[in-house]
Amino acid sequence: MAVDPEKMDEKSEDLEVHGGVPEDDASTTTSNRDRDDISIDAIPDQILTPDGIPVDEEAATATPAARVRSQASSTRSRALSVVPRLKRRGLFAQLTLVPEVDRPYDYPNKVKWTITAFVAMAACAAPMGSAIFYPALPDMSKDLGASPTVVNLTVALYMLAMSIFPLWWSSFSEVLGRRNIYISSFLLNVIFTLLSGLSVNIGMLIVFRILAGGAAASVQAVGAGTIADIWEPRERGRAMGYFYLGPLMGPLLAPIIGGALAEGFGWRSTMWFLTAYGAVVFVLILFCIPETLAKRKPATSAVQSSAEGLSRVSTTRSVKQAAASLKRCLVDPLEIIMYLRFPAVAITVYYAAVTFGSLYVLNIVIQSAFSKAPYNFSAIIIGLLYLPGSLGYFTASVLGGRWIDSIMVRAAEKAQRYDARGKLVYLPEDRMRENAWISATLYPGALVWSGWTTYYGAHWAAPSVANFFFGVGSMLVFSAATTMLTEFMPRRSSSGVALNNFVRNIFSCTGGIVGQPLIDAMGVGWLLTTVGLISWISGNVCIWLLRKNSRKWREQMDKALNQ
Repeated sequence: MAVDPEKMDEKSEDLEVHGGVPEDDASTTTSNRDRDDISIDAIPDQILTPDGIPVDEEAATATPAARVRSQASSTRSRALSVVPRLKRRGLFAQLTLVPEVDRPYDYPNKVKWTITAFVAMAACAAPMGSAIFYPALPDMSKDLGASPTVVNLTVALYMLAMSIFPLWWSSFSEVLGRRNIYISSFLLNVIFTLLSGLSVNIGMLIVFRILAGGAAASVQAVGAGTIADIWEPRERGRAMGYFYLGPLMGPLLAPIIGGALAEGFGWRSTMWFLTAYGAVVFVLILFCIPETLAKRKPATSAVQSSAEGLSRVSTTRSVKQAAASLKRCLVDPLEIIMYLRFPAVAITVYYAAVTFGSLYVLNIVIQSAFSKAPYNFSAIIIGLLYLPGSLGYFTASVLGGRWIDSIMVRAAEKAQRYDARGKLVYLPEDRMRENAWISATLYPGALVWSGWTTYYGAHWAAPSVANFFFGVGSMLVFSAATTMLTEFMPRRSSSGVALNNFVRNIFSCTGGIVGQPLIDAMGVGWLLTTVGLISWISGNVCIWLLRKNSRKWREQMDKALNQ
């Protein structure tokens, strides 16, 4: 989609705002022309009523809706401040048809949705690369002369790479920018996927599959950071829901594509498809995704500010600088794991990981159960049975994000949370209300339903309906959890999502490996009942803890991170 920078300079967009708080220090100083933005980055020390009186949130009574809406309905126009083409950041930034701007929040909604759609397409690549292999595993085992257990490692280790590599991608993106990571990672993904298709033995295939998965997984963390860069908190839930369609549609559509390709052209055709998909995504990023990370003021060192001119740097100092750079590149990204010491982050990540692990167990069950008696479906038909879950994800993305955003507005209004200017203040825990309680019961119940209808050989429509509701319930969890992590750590949004990706892919890798042995030992009915029970208990306990303690935990985390 081409966007004329000159026209965007002249065009302004009317935006509804429900309130505002000061911008964080990464953005430019706000002038009198700036609109009042809502932000979760900064929460006022004192919550006031519209009359300016401090109010205890727990004891607050609801403000009449008409009054709040009248305060929230004002709009202001602001012209885009477009960065000159030669000064744009990122690799090959001069080629972008969508210009970089000083404040990504000010992009027209049409441009925001375009960026969101392309980032979601990129996020689909890594999960698709794991699931597209399922129908091709028997053919691959025969062609490469490897046992089924060894061939399964091509999927398991690929998923493990998806969990580990984003720790570095997200850390680099916070320094180097989003666009640099997108361009470099997808170029590597295309190369490594092509070499995977040319593999002559199982060892070569496993190595290049690990590298391809690690490269494509960059968007799993950095993509959510891009969404947080361009969407304000009051709109972010809906946008995150659409973004999350990418990584969730991959595992559900890939078996259909993989089954058709493997049956018609052999297992290597799945690699050619992934190579072509990665190349298309690379081109879209090259021309349509500008840099969205907020600009940071460059630090001035003592060497730069001194007027003594050039001085000789000792060998010892050079070695120390090289060691510090090496540590910053290789070791510091692992510090992301330390965010798990914060209870709010750890509980949110755990809840999302349990849900994601149950998804992969269900995927294994669908493939295993419907390929045997009494169903005996072909690979293509089995692939089509993943569609009900996809429909559930799509439904929850379209309706769930908007629903969660409206819940946030209602919660802020009811608690009378205003800053000193009378604007609504949103909190991350506002996303954990009735939507969370419903989803915590809906998808575990759907697992039990799907398990026993499949076990007793019911008509394929019965478990398919259950899988639709699993898709709806789990998508509500994924969307809320991912958005909350970007808001718990607003200046480290990619790091929070990378941590979520790290833990959840370990769970999904485990689910993918132990799924079939557990089916053989327990049967699909008892397996999905056990997974559903664990999910139901975990979900309800996590929600209760977040609802009860999140404000205290968030304040402690803010204090620790800002020291």
